[in-house]
Amino acid sequence: MATTTAALAPPSTSTSSVLLPSATAAAAARCLGPLPRRSRLRTARHVALTPRDLSAEDVAAEEAAVAPKIGKRVRVTAPVRVYHVMKAPDLDIKGMEGVVKQYVAVWKGKRITANFPFKVEFHLSVEGQDKPVRFFVHLREDEFEFIDE
Repeated sequence: MATTTAALAPPSTSTSSVLLPSATAAAAARCLGPLPRRSRLRTARHVALTPRDLSAEDVAAEEAAVAPKIGKRVRVTAPVRVYHVMKAPDLDIKGMEGVVKQYVAVWKGKRITANFPFKVEFHLSVEGQDKPVRFFVHLREDEFEFIDE
């Protein structure tokens, strides 16, 4: 007859005591703490691929259709607020002009689920600085218009 040893969960986390087998008590103690830093970073880099299987020709056609848009100047037409620019927090970029730098909906030859597929570079002049602040914003195609030069 096998005997199992048990451990009590610490009362500080709960008002009731829970009886856990000793093998799972050690596993539970490991799970209660924060994730190691490397694990958190690794999960943030996962890219969601679309469930439908696109052929290489479809992806190549999509890249070819978007290629002329890369490097073009654009003006933001939608009211978009960005909070990641440290020199100008809570910045409304409506009316600002920038350059399309990248189309991110295709990655390593596969279609990914990018909600904002166009990566646009902007330059913002900040008072007290000689050089303008450069920052990137991901936008949908309906949030900007191309500027004819």
